[in-house]
Amino acid sequence: MSQTPQSHDNQSSALATDIPVLVYKTEPISGQTTGTSGMRKKTSVLVSNPSFLPNWVQSLFDALGGPSVLSGRTLILGGDGRFYNKTAAQTILRMAAANGFARVIVGRNALLTTPAVSALIPAREALGGIILTASHNPAGLDGDWGIKYNTGSGAPALQALTDAIYEKTQKIFEYKLADFGADIDLSSEGITSFAEGKFVVEVINPVDHYLTMLRSIFDFDALRELMARPDFSMLFDAMHASTGEYARVIFGIELGAGFRAVLNADPKEDFGGGHPDPNLTYAADLVDALDPTKNADAPQFGAASDGDGDRNMILGRGVFVSPADSVAIIADYASKAIPYFGKKGLKGVARSMPTASALDRVAEEKGVPLFYTPTGWKYFTNLMDAGKINICGEESFGTSSDHIREKDGVWAVLAWLSILAFENRDKEVGQFVTVQEILLAHWRKYGRTFNLRYDYEAVDAADAELLMLNLKGMAAGIVPYAEEIRRVLEFEYKDPVDGSVASNQGIIVQTRTGGRVVFRLSGTGSEGATLRIYFELYEAPSADMPNKDLNVVMKDLVSLALDLARVEEFIDRKAPTVIT
Repeated sequence: MSQTPQSHDNQSSALATDIPVLVYKTEPISGQTTGTSGMRKKTSVLVSNPSFLPNWVQSLFDALGGPSVLSGRTLILGGDGRFYNKTAAQTILRMAAANGFARVIVGRNALLTTPAVSALIPAREALGGIILTASHNPAGLDGDWGIKYNTGSGAPALQALTDAIYEKTQKIFEYKLADFGADIDLSSEGITSFAEGKFVVEVINPVDHYLTMLRSIFDFDALRELMARPDFSMLFDAMHASTGEYARVIFGIELGAGFRAVLNADPKEDFGGGHPDPNLTYAADLVDALDPTKNADAPQFGAASDGDGDRNMILGRGVFVSPADSVAIIADYASKAIPYFGKKGLKGVARSMPTASALDRVAEEKGVPLFYTPTGWKYFTNLMDAGKINICGEESFGTSSDHIREKDGVWAVLAWLSILAFENRDKEVGQFVTVQEILLAHWRKYGRTFNLRYDYEAVDAADAELLMLNLKGMAAGIVPYAEEIRRVLEFEYKDPVDGSVASNQGIIVQTRTGGRVVFRLSGTGSEGATLRIYFELYEAPSADMPNKDLNVVMKDLVSLALDLARVEEFIDRKAPTVIT
């Protein structure tokens, strides 16, 4: 193992598996806070302190109950392919053996998307899964690194567990690693067995099980027919992240689109120097390729996914589908275009509070319940486990269903391809129903929910907190606000399943002209804070719903909200980092 713990005050012991175990003395390390998205740090922090990762992993295993709970159990392990993952995987394998696990199932080259891990955990009756990812954050030695744990259902760890992990990190005094002698070969599939099979590392093809699951959800024959049409083509941007492996197999081979349909397909440890966030800014190559003014041969359909494969962006030729419209349209078509829902029906739907309200009108028309939750997939999984919903989405490009307990980027892409296949099933060549036509038809039926998001990344956390405190003062009636504002409130959620209450979830501003603006701080970065501002306006349906310029429509609302919150004054930024 290339990683050498700082402490040399170690002693040898042995497992029941007869594998030598080294017990290393350590002490608490600051900054090991864990949320539902796991722990995220600058990669250099882990590289410079070889005890950083073992401290956290030992704290996780102790929080789960230690060897008395872990003994004989299976663990799933994989990640998004970023720098340091292969080193981390070797450390985790040694620690899993030392703490009593009987088997670790790991993706080839330590690669597994978050949706694939979520699907594998219950399928292999695993205790849970460790995912090595910082999601859509950049990678490399100067980039970010992350780790998170998903539970036995495949869902992200709840706060009680993440709090317990953090508590253990504050009291840790030793960690344990099995001594395998040499690193385990993760480059090819197969089984490495220790102590006559008492501990096993099983390296698997990262795509196989996930693909089998997708075949049970979608009509792959209909999708192949869509791909075979001479008037259809697609382009998927894997952003040099984990979904490159999946896209080449699923889109390129299984559906027959060919490898040219996958852009930036090779997973790279630094994501090719890019930012693996599927939005209009960071997926600029894909956006340009779908723009007919820049590319005369622009495909009919485009999509992208992020570092660990749980987010998605949907494009048509010359048109962007917002996450709010995307989940609404998927829900509208689900029962007729996707066999999984044709059998089960649409039970209910959910959206996160910052997500624009397009889904609400679909739920009303179909007569199914709508749930309105804080940001965080754990709130959706609670509803899924209770049988209340089977489609949900967040504005942060996360869309999924109850087939797993995570958001699922490739699933969302296949859902859109299924919609296109359904709409074009009887159409002659040259009569192709496009993404834009599907969007326009949706707006004419339900109205259009204009929505826009401003991200101010890596701002000073204290400055961002002051901005939010000022808004909270408005919500409490302490700080006055402009006459154009109808109401300012702080969002609080009471879970209809377990009765738990989530407070401090963001500030909602409602204008007298019907606009809505949401302010919230995001904890997905590794340094500073990210201030996200969400703008929403609704236009009632009409026979003529032209594709209006979003920025023109939203100009006055944006100006009012930025002035109200005194954004430039508080965080010293004249413009957002990303506009979506």
